[in-house]
Amino acid sequence: MSAPAKAATAAMPLNIPMHQVSVRSVFGIDSSLQVAAFTEPSEHVPEVDTAYRFNPEVTLALLAGFSHNRRVLVQGLHGTGKSTHIEQVAARLNWPCVRINLDGHISRLDLVGRDAVVLREGQQVTEFQQGMVPWALQRPMALIFDEYDAGRPDVMFVIQRLLEREGQFTLLDQNTVLRAHPQFRLFATSNTLGLGNLNGLYHGAQRLNHAQLDRWNLVAALNYLSAAEETAIVAARVPALAGPEHQALLAQMVAVADLTRKGFALGDLSTVMSPRTVISWAENLEIFKDVALALRLSFVNKCDEAERATVAEYFQRCFDQPLQADGDGAHG
Repeated sequence: MSAPAKAATAAMPLNIPMHQVSVRSVFGIDSSLQVAAFTEPSEHVPEVDTAYRFNPEVTLALLAGFSHNRRVLVQGLHGTGKSTHIEQVAARLNWPCVRINLDGHISRLDLVGRDAVVLREGQQVTEFQQGMVPWALQRPMALIFDEYDAGRPDVMFVIQRLLEREGQFTLLDQNTVLRAHPQFRLFATSNTLGLGNLNGLYHGAQRLNHAQLDRWNLVAALNYLSAAEETAIVAARVPALAGPEHQALLAQMVAVADLTRKGFALGDLSTVMSPRTVISWAENLEIFKDVALALRLSFVNKCDEAERATVAEYFQRCFDQPLQADGDGAHG
């Protein structure tokens, strides 16, 4: 952990006052539930995104995780906003939050800690530096493991210790047993549900140990939004297209994205348009003023050449014009 990170964590209060908030008033979900929230935000609380749309079922699962200390795994295709969903729930609860992406470079030592040479009174000494897991475990903190199904085996067994009911964590190198802070929470996101890279979309995804998968108390599935909700989010993200005169255009763009998702499900496409891609398309449309060119640069050029004709057919179907290759497409 860097020196600035150490300074920030040292200043972080370990006992933050809490109160109860209404799920209906804070999240707009028809529920009488009251959930615990921190009174004031701290430096690790994510920024509130006022345009974010909450999936009711996933939100309730996450709220159960925060309120009742349940371990929650959120599964879904890329671009559905899994990590953001957790962060936005945390933001509204003023709950400190940190994300760790389990890419192939993250090792057990990164999570647990390691010996490091430091200067003490002008002398070099070896000192144990805690990793992110023991640091977060001892604080009021929501720890999110992104790309959970891409973690290395040595990393996954470190996480397995955190999934135990008692929540204790042993630092073998220090002969120390750490107890979790009462407000420590654990979440994870994955593109697959422990089955590996079956569809070819997620290279690096591993088959998960079922005994570990079984330790997650709640597994929530986050799918793509309805067309109306996705259109509203794109309009919120790209204010230039937010006016009523652009609603038909945005609806056509979302319709193209929906066709790619159906084509993916049927095996016609190996690449799928996520809401993130639609937002990029809208942003690029604002730059190029050409809906066809913006689509080619945002998505089509990512597709296999053999599949581009299929995407062009989807575009033709929604916009009633060809997806031309010379940049002479429709203007927004």
